[in-house]
Amino acid sequence: MEITQNSFILLLSIVALWQGAVWVVDSASHIAQRLGVSELVIGLTIVAFGTSAPEFAVTLTAALRGQPNISVGNVVGSNVFNIGFILGTVAIIHAVKTSSKLVYRDGFILIAMSVLLLIFLWNLELERWEGLALLLLLVAYLLFLFFKKEKLEEEVPLGEFHWYDILKLLGGLALILSGGHYLVESASSLARHFGISEWVIAVTIVAAGTSTPELATSFVAAVKGKHGLSAGNLIGSNLFNLLGVLGLAAFLNPLQVDAAAFRDLLMLLGLVILVVAMMRTGWRITRTEGILLVLINIAWLVRVFYSN
Repeated sequence: MEITQNSFILLLSIVALWQGAVWVVDSASHIAQRLGVSELVIGLTIVAFGTSAPEFAVTLTAALRGQPNISVGNVVGSNVFNIGFILGTVAIIHAVKTSSKLVYRDGFILIAMSVLLLIFLWNLELERWEGLALLLLLVAYLLFLFFKKEKLEEEVPLGEFHWYDILKLLGGLALILSGGHYLVESASSLARHFGISEWVIAVTIVAAGTSTPELATSFVAAVKGKHGLSAGNLIGSNLFNLLGVLGLAAFLNPLQVDAAAFRDLLMLLGLVILVVAMMRTGWRITRTEGILLVLINIAWLVRVFYSN
């Protein structure tokens, strides 16, 4: 009975996180447009934050509850899921076009930040000053984009402001916060029941759950033929996860993780390098490369569970 209840709560929490993120992005964008905020600023702040809101909720909740493995594991797993399963699946549907800017600016920055996180977690601890450094790097990145007048590869929801957008914003935030809380609780209970480590639960089930906004955004972009947006959305989301989500969590409460964290971070770094290389060759990610990414993601998931 307890297993069924926790599984139901976990699924319900994932739905709440996804719906909350959708409401926050749509309503906050409409409110900002009404206040005269430019589309560039909305894209760099509200939309970019919105798709990473579930990761923020879960990672911060776990950090404040003293569950660092869920905090770090959620970010690592989400990033692997984003550029492995989601990007790979989108490429299988249709080859994903890339650009020199996406490769040489965002791709290389993502590689550099993944290496930096690996260095920070060399001692299996992310200290408060390291979290602050990650946050400052995110601020620097956003300021660079702002002053260069360059957008993140994020689609700004267009539409008129209505009075109920305020209620949608508040409702969306409530769904994200409650969904994050109950996702951490139910996942922790399931891990204890089955004797699985919190790290394994975090990098698999929790990570997939918090990546639902990225999954939805990328698939919608692919269906609309905006294939570059699919890749850009996922690279941008991964940067926000590494710098913003993990940075804020570590700044609020220093994080100590299992030895498995370093191994999976190496896997993430290798996958990031592979994806950037794929984006550079022919300036597209082909269907064959998409199949390879999905297979790598599946193999990694099997290895994670098998090594538990």
